[in-house]
Amino acid sequence: MSKDLGIKKKILKNGLEVLVIENHSVPLVTIEICVKNGAFTEPPEYSGLSHLYEHMFFKANQKIPNQEAFLERTRELGIIFNGTTGNERVNYFFTCPKQNLEQAIEFMRDATLYPLFDQNELEKERPVVIGEYDRAESQPPYHLMVAVNKKLWGEHYNRKNALGERSTILAATQEQMRTIQKKFYIPNNSALLIAGDVRAEEVFKLVEKYFSEWKKSEDPFIKNPPVTFRPLDKPETIIIEKQFPVPVCMVGFHGPDTKRDVKATYAADVFSNILNQKTSRFYKNLVESGLMLGINVGYQTEQNVGPIMFFFQSTQDKLKDAIKALGQEIENFDSPDYYTDEQLETAINTMAVEEIYSRESTSSWVHNVSYWWAIAGLDYYENYLKNLKRVSREDINDYVRKYIKGKNYAIGVLISEEAAKTIDLKESDLLLGTSAIEKSGK
Repeated sequence: MSKDLGIKKKILKNGLEVLVIENHSVPLVTIEICVKNGAFTEPPEYSGLSHLYEHMFFKANQKIPNQEAFLERTRELGIIFNGTTGNERVNYFFTCPKQNLEQAIEFMRDATLYPLFDQNELEKERPVVIGEYDRAESQPPYHLMVAVNKKLWGEHYNRKNALGERSTILAATQEQMRTIQKKFYIPNNSALLIAGDVRAEEVFKLVEKYFSEWKKSEDPFIKNPPVTFRPLDKPETIIIEKQFPVPVCMVGFHGPDTKRDVKATYAADVFSNILNQKTSRFYKNLVESGLMLGINVGYQTEQNVGPIMFFFQSTQDKLKDAIKALGQEIENFDSPDYYTDEQLETAINTMAVEEIYSRESTSSWVHNVSYWWAIAGLDYYENYLKNLKRVSREDINDYVRKYIKGKNYAIGVLISEEAAKTIDLKESDLLLGTSAIEKSGK
């Protein structure tokens, strides 16, 4: 058991990890199945099918003949349900009154172990998923995001694209759903999390009763390990001409991950927070100066190369200068006076408070726990605050020099055709300063 977080853990003989979080403040319970699956497991012909699988999860199974019966059963048990599909984790969850705990665990067992992937329901669900695709494509910034990510991840872009490709979604078959199930939906690649007004010992007995029949299988990543993302050999640039009120720029770098450089993931979190502070030199030089309308820096912790992203908006007359200015800021990231000790302390304290506050709602917190279980292991999450507080200026400098300063990147600009012509925007204008131009040979 984690003494700090109060998470109680048991591993069944079939390899299923069971995590229990007791919180008796309200008479509710959340049951969540978490699987190490998502975009990172998908070859091109399966791109987007983990997401489609999520939709099919809440359909017919061997005990429930169709979706109407599935929905009726959720009403009987007072269940609110949902699911998410990301790059490296999928999770499906039910929240219901605590008196329906056992029935809800059985209901989760049936949906997880015995889906039917009914052909009629599959055909009905494809357009629903495509609807999500259409809504995303209707937003011009989505096209910028896709274009930059294609440059950033190269031949393995699909391994960072949970939404997937329209063509593979429309062509999806029952056989492909079965292949995904047999390969990844196995107990030794999954965790079952139960949180709320429960007693751990009772939960362990119920899970043993209903999930012991789930057959252990071969580790799916022995024969098919995660792909290797090749480092960029030069800066990659792209201009997306679509109507939008102001130019938007996105810059991406390959960042640290929990597989190869755990220590740097903490530094990445802290430094991103420092840069996003309104009192930071970064913000003042880029936004308060008038060069940008706004900027955000983000780092996503993942198991296989976490992305570092800069997003900013500018005006057409200041866009070129804004890009050069960002390049100059990056050059100064490891300067001794780039941020104060107070700003470093503020970043760490703010993140610690946000993390502790996120645990207030158990039904939401359980999703956070399952994410970290999948991409880093529970130990990483249990020790996160402790390691966050250890981040030093030296750690941040090491992170900056290893992953950002002087490193290749992908950069894209979303701009209207008229504005691009007015300022004579060329891809060479997207390079982050003189040093980048010299390195790229442009």
